[in-house]
Amino acid sequence: MRKSLEMQGDMGPVFDVTLDGEDGAPVGGEIEHAHLIAELVNSPANRFGRVGARVQTVDHPAFEAMVDVVIGRAGPRLPYLMIPKPRHLQDLERAIEVVDEASQRHGLDREVPLHTLVETPGALRDAMAMAAHPRVHSLSFGLMDYVSAHRGAIPQSAMTAKGQFEHPLVLRAKLEIAAACHTYGKTPSHCVVTEFKHLAALQEAATKACRQLGYTRMWSIHPDQIRPIVDAFSPTTAEIDLAIEILMAAQAASWAPIRHRHGGQDQLHDRASYRYFWHVLERAHRTSFAHSTQLPGEVRAAFFSDRPV
Repeated sequence: MRKSLEMQGDMGPVFDVTLDGEDGAPVGGEIEHAHLIAELVNSPANRFGRVGARVQTVDHPAFEAMVDVVIGRAGPRLPYLMIPKPRHLQDLERAIEVVDEASQRHGLDREVPLHTLVETPGALRDAMAMAAHPRVHSLSFGLMDYVSAHRGAIPQSAMTAKGQFEHPLVLRAKLEIAAACHTYGKTPSHCVVTEFKHLAALQEAATKACRQLGYTRMWSIHPDQIRPIVDAFSPTTAEIDLAIEILMAAQAASWAPIRHRHGGQDQLHDRASYRYFWHVLERAHRTSFAHSTQLPGEVRAAFFSDRPV
């Protein structure tokens, strides 16, 4: 956990750190672990206010006590709370009740945003309703638990970096989660790659998640995975250059349709494509800290003068 905080401090707020109180907590030591999480959230190492927490499942005996500790000690600095393994929408709603009761009890004057993991067939069935919930900011896919929930019907190979993109049931789950998030303007977060020393496989998986499946974030399980994931989810230099050309020309035309020559062909662009290229430019701006590069000064002045990196 401390190593991830150090990396975030070095690279900037281009990724969040989620301190794990579920799989990362010792059995029987969940409450003590919750106190450690709160301590780290409140520590100077949390330079950007982007350190969240994952607690136990809603049906775990320690769930309510963990929520009480994290909200009570770190609520004002907590950007989100991760709820793992809801079996259906009702589990998520129960978790929200517990979080809100703890917030009220400790005098927290804000609603804590929630992230949740889709890890079961029941949660997948309710993914659209979960994404629609106003308290939910992100849905993540939990690959290994999802495969295990099928009682052996999905082979172990579907948990691998390559196999998770090939099995139809796993691919269906990923697509439905991404579609639900984009329907309601939430963030879809892709699952982990467990072969944490195989960086080429990680890079390929991250690229597919971003370019083919519409995910805008991805989980890492080891600090060595962070930079390859950030690189894969960042726009390329060619994409950035094209976005700059089109948006600068569009701005000069007062956002009327323009003709732009690219790849030897004249192409028509209007407000629909301007929105796409704006998202490319925005991603480039957000990730420039990690790459130690800046957009050209005239571009930053035109579009980001009120939004420092």
